[in-house]
Amino acid sequence: MSAFSRFTPLIQSLPSTIPFVGPEAIERQRGRAIAARIGANESGFGPAPSVLAAINEAAGGTWKYADPENHDLRQAISAHLGTTPANIAIGEGIDGLLGQIVRMVIEPGMPVVTSLGAYPTFNYHVVGHGGRLVTVPYAEDREDLEALLAAVKRENAPLVYFANPDNPMGSWWSAERIVDFARALPETTLLILDEAYCETAPAESLPTIDALIDRPNVVRTRTFSKAYGLAGSRVGYVISTPGTAQAFDTIRNHFGMNRIGVAAAMAALADQNYLKEVIAKIAAARQRIAAIAADNGLTPLASATNFVAIDCGRDAVHARAIVDALMNDHGIFIRMPGVAPLNRCIRVSTGPEAEMALFAAALPEVLKKLA
Repeated sequence: MSAFSRFTPLIQSLPSTIPFVGPEAIERQRGRAIAARIGANESGFGPAPSVLAAINEAAGGTWKYADPENHDLRQAISAHLGTTPANIAIGEGIDGLLGQIVRMVIEPGMPVVTSLGAYPTFNYHVVGHGGRLVTVPYAEDREDLEALLAAVKRENAPLVYFANPDNPMGSWWSAERIVDFARALPETTLLILDEAYCETAPAESLPTIDALIDRPNVVRTRTFSKAYGLAGSRVGYVISTPGTAQAFDTIRNHFGMNRIGVAAAMAALADQNYLKEVIAKIAAARQRIAAIAADNGLTPLASATNFVAIDCGRDAVHARAIVDALMNDHGIFIRMPGVAPLNRCIRVSTGPEAEMALFAAALPEVLKKLA
């Protein structure tokens, strides 16, 4: 008997999958150090000095497990949002929470609706739990709300995923349209409203907390990985009704949060002045990326995130060649969407001016080489 045959038939049927190849792996594979890390939608601006101080202070207590009830962090988040702590569930980043949601809702063979080309880690969890993906194409580079709703009703799907703002295109819908979409869903369908980029989005794109807080079939996922600059700390949270939020206690890893990361998240939440500074830097960097693209004859797409998708005007082969040449020849790490027609684009994360300057210098050289 092989070692692999000991696993369940589902696990045996799945390929070994990494939704995103990390920049460290790319460095190892290509034997070149990354000079500009502008591909993973992290915050190159880093966390606040107050957060770094909190990390240092918490480091000495890392021998202790974190509070399994996440009491203080739930209190802090609920106070910030104007909810009760009962409306909040904490997890190891949105990725960890997505896996828990799928586990709570999906049994093998059940349909799950999402957009074709949307966040692949969600798909990874669905497939890993035996769900059947039902995908809806983007329309004009935005997730198609009407088509998603139609697919949910056609398939009688118990779960639908929708991100606003969207990754990988950076597009967004208005709060009014999102609330209408949520209210139109059957009560038996759970909506994951992924708001990983909510801090960088225009206010009119975000439903108020009160608009959806009374709907048990809506979970809003948010993170400290993006604007707060804590991607490596793995801290995310869910906003929902108390009953839905409490359901996470049935399956979550109660000691899954790391003590230093929790301290960092609380300090980050407390330092809203720094967050405002970072959001302004992200907006300026988006404009810089857009200008670089336009200067090189490419078309930047409007973005409400901490990255900009750039239409390279041809096909996936050309976009991939740009991604590879930037890394191989210049050490500049970016990514691209994985599914047509989105994969005509490349995707560049915002970052400090030094990294923007490297991208600005390298892109025309790469495009000339590929012409």
